[in-house]
Amino acid sequence: MRTRPTLTWAGTGEPLPRTGTLDEVAGVLAGGRVVALSGAGISTESGIPDYRGESGSLRRHTPMTYGEFVAGEDGRRRYWARSHLGWRTIARAAPNAGHRAVAALRAAGHLSGVITQNVDGLHRAAGTPGVVELHGNLDRVVCLGCRRSSAREELDARLRAANPGFGGTATRINPDGDAELAEDAVRSFRLVPCTACSGVLKPDVVFFGENVPRARVERCYRLVDEAAALLVLGSSLTVMSGLRFVRHAAKTGKPVLIVNRGETRGDSHADVRVDQPLGLALTGLLTRLAVPAAAPPVP
Repeated sequence: MRTRPTLTWAGTGEPLPRTGTLDEVAGVLAGGRVVALSGAGISTESGIPDYRGESGSLRRHTPMTYGEFVAGEDGRRRYWARSHLGWRTIARAAPNAGHRAVAALRAAGHLSGVITQNVDGLHRAAGTPGVVELHGNLDRVVCLGCRRSSAREELDARLRAANPGFGGTATRINPDGDAELAEDAVRSFRLVPCTACSGVLKPDVVFFGENVPRARVERCYRLVDEAAALLVLGSSLTVMSGLRFVRHAAKTGKPVLIVNRGETRGDSHADVRVDQPLGLALTGLLTRLAVPAAAPPVP
């Protein structure tokens, strides 16, 4: 299915559904069989900016689209030069209290599954099993020709070797690993091809406007169908790739709970909305449910 390349969204101006409390969210979680859908807002406390919050990168930055990437080498050079710097920040990021709380809630049986729109791998790093990474993960690279998959570390080493004098300095890192970089640094960047077929390499993530693999979407629908409720964590739900699961849950009569800073595109479907920072809210849920917090990962 194709992700709509919706980069911004404005509220309708209509009154929002009532604002609930963490106690109400905890009450639903206590019954188990809740699926979580997370977005960029859960990773901001790990130093990864979101797209649409108060300091969101869409205020200054247009993300790479699938059409631009496949259209020609200029777009690919722009992406890989900037991502070559930005990926290092993503790779160094550590799970925060919100990610660890999700892992703890999953281990305690309150969450039956986790779907994330993020490509940073922090849910997996926090120890949450079976995470469905809806938009892929920056730690893998795929060839658009032969479809060979390889590790991002492997490509990073090859790009370093091909660009020994590359001295670009990123001024801002974005949620997709893209960094803001001076145009003269982009122009001098050398790309490398697939080692198997010399084809075009792409990060194994879903760009704006690209198809989300159908099998992955169907797996997410199954998780929602088997759940008793859907819990949205840190997503504005601007793109249809996440919003469709909220609409599906609401259509089938399942409670929708949203914990996010600010308004979301799915608020009209919410039974409970809580406007709090994710780390604070999720650790608050652990306290209410008497679930021990997961230990931070060993450096």
